[in-house]
Amino acid sequence: MSAIPASAGPSVPARSPLFTIILAWLIPGAGHFLLGRRARGAILCATVIAAFATGLLMRGPMFQLSASGDILSRLIQYGGFVGDLATGVLYFISVWLGYAPPDQAGHTPEYGSKFIVAAGLLNILSIVDAYEIATHQKD
Repeated sequence: MSAIPASAGPSVPARSPLFTIILAWLIPGAGHFLLGRRARGAILCATVIAAFATGLLMRGPMFQLSASGDILSRLIQYGGFVGDLATGVLYFISVWLGYAPPDQAGHTPEYGSKFIVAAGLLNILSIVDAYEIATHQKD
């Protein structure tokens, strides 16, 4: 009878970190599903989708790249665009379906825009987490 080492436990399947990153970006939570972390992947997927849907329901506009304005305005626009784009397939589907609410003043659309960006930032954290699991830097 052989003894099982104390460090033996569920191991992470060997996956390409690059493939994991791309999949985790395109479909929120999919990188964790690929790595066998189904519960964490489901929670992340549901959270990103809920934040993105909340932003859409609040009629939050997507950030557009613009070459006009001062440097700070352009920096905010580019940062917001990266946050929108980080939601992966959610961003592409909404743009493809023609989501473009009219630009209107008010708190609700502003908060909606922030919810969409927050969904993207949460997905970036999910991508980093999946990468660390794929490269065995984290359990």
